Amino acid sequence: MLPFPRLFFCFFLIFTWLNANAAECPDWQATRASSEIAALQKQIALWDDSYHRQGRSLVADELYDQSRERLNAWRQCFNQNETADPLRTARGTYAHPVAHTGLNKLRDAQAVENWLRGRTDIWVQPKVDGVAVTLIYHQGLLTQAISRGDGVQGQDWTPAARQMPAIPQQLSQPSDLLVQGELYWRLTDHVQTRAGSLNARATVAGLMARKMLSAEQAAGVGLFVWEWPEGPANMPERIEKLHELGFADTALYNQPVNAFSDAERWREHWYRSPLPFASDGVVLRQGKRPAAERWQAKPPYWGVAWKYPFAQALAEVRKVNFKIGRTGRITPVLELSAVMLDDRQIKRVSVSSLQRWQAMDIRPGDQVAISLAGLTIPRLDSVVIRASERAEISVPQAQDFHSLSCWQPTPGCEQQFLARLTWLSGKQGLALSHVGPGTWEKLLATGSLNSLLDWLTLDLQELANIDGLGERSAARLLNSFNAARDRPFARWLKALGLPPTGQAQLGGSWQALEQRDIEQWQAEPGIGPGRAAQLNAFFREPQVLALSEILREAGIDGFKQPPTPADRGTP
Repeated sequence: MLPFPRLFFCFFLIFTWLNANAAECPDWQATRASSEIAALQKQIALWDDSYHRQGRSLVADELYDQSRERLNAWRQCFNQNETADPLRTARGTYAHPVAHTGLNKLRDAQAVENWLRGRTDIWVQPKVDGVAVTLIYHQGLLTQAISRGDGVQGQDWTPAARQMPAIPQQLSQPSDLLVQGELYWRLTDHVQTRAGSLNARATVAGLMARKMLSAEQAAGVGLFVWEWPEGPANMPERIEKLHELGFADTALYNQPVNAFSDAERWREHWYRSPLPFASDGVVLRQGKRPAAERWQAKPPYWGVAWKYPFAQALAEVRKVNFKIGRTGRITPVLELSAVMLDDRQIKRVSVSSLQRWQAMDIRPGDQVAISLAGLTIPRLDSVVIRASERAEISVPQAQDFHSLSCWQPTPGCEQQFLARLTWLSGKQGLALSHVGPGTWEKLLATGSLNSLLDWLTLDLQELANIDGLGERSAARLLNSFNAARDRPFARWLKALGLPPTGQAQLGGSWQALEQRDIEQWQAEPGIGPGRAAQLNAFFREPQVLALSEILREAGIDGFKQPPTPADRGTP
């Protein structure tokens, strides 16, 4: 019997594991789960058919892998265990004398270390991004080329293969030989981490379906032989013999692995170094493997793939928010179930514009592709899978928000009004120290601000009574507010949201600017018809005029009425 503390600890671990896995399962009723699983399976089946039978890749490999992982996870969550063979539509009419085995993909470095543990005679090679082929030679002459198909039977690619210089038509020795390899599209100094796969696989697949190729097309295809099923049992001997027979790439891109660090080093090297082909990871193989007649069309125990880091991540949309900026621009922002990209956790991404969101029609539950722009900024690439149930979303109307809307925090205007305040206190405006969005949110929550300039009238006692502001913080905030009164006229104009004026001369008087018409604005350097109309509208907007009056009464420089001759004591 386990001692009580250990028993308790075991129960704790089980409870934690169950909760962790439950958190990954969608909160769906059975009918919704069946609908979503069926929709995802249908999409994956379409991708499978296009990829394996037609030679066209409709989705990036990494998004496909993540989609299939998600499908498997959903099936486990809802006890649906049936699976579909990805190769079921790829079967051809020509049998492979030796089956194509495929590869399991290891998820991370820890999985690779686990796989390597206790194994010896391991070799690493790039996972070339091309199309798999069986080449059969009789007495040293090429007799047949067969596409991978479903791993057991494929299509006859012999007519295209006979036109390709990279495929030896006659070996250096009159041998009977069967090799398996990858036909790839030749690229010059291709760096995978920078350029990606460039749809190179689809290019080759399309050419192999043709009976006649141009000389340029045929020369554009390279060959990497990664397996000689009936070759020597010893890997170095196999590599050397293949090189002698005319398959040079095999020797160039096979390296021994004595420890995990070797595999990691070569993976990193091939990921970031110039290669003549696209690749999407590395393959780890044991040198010794079973006799060829025992091979089956399924992943073997003696070889695995370790893919490169995702350039794109599949992320589930949890919520769609609409951010309204100072000028009334509406920017949809997606809240995501957290995903990792290049060691960064991504939880939200911008859709850029309302028009783009409307065109993409993204709803909660959709699966989207996310990448990093400039290696730092999350970027929305596409909708990969749509949820079968389309959630209703409250969408702000574009016509309700513009550069002259929301000068007060009325219902629906809270976001734009807060953006106006943030701009006003920011470096573009009055550059108020210790004042940011959080400050304005606190003041708005207490009802202290009903217009853009109400903060000018707040005193120390009112500020000190606000939750989250102590006496010290209130005094510091009041000093910042008072400092704003001494800001120059040009700063105040920007703070209020004056449209850009280019090289126009603004002078130092609100009254003078207020009296300009469109023609006068357009006469200023750098002001075109559109900008002139915006400036004219700004100085005639009632809400803006009301703000200018508040600043006049507060004695802000540039807004005060100029003194009359009588005020100056002129006779």
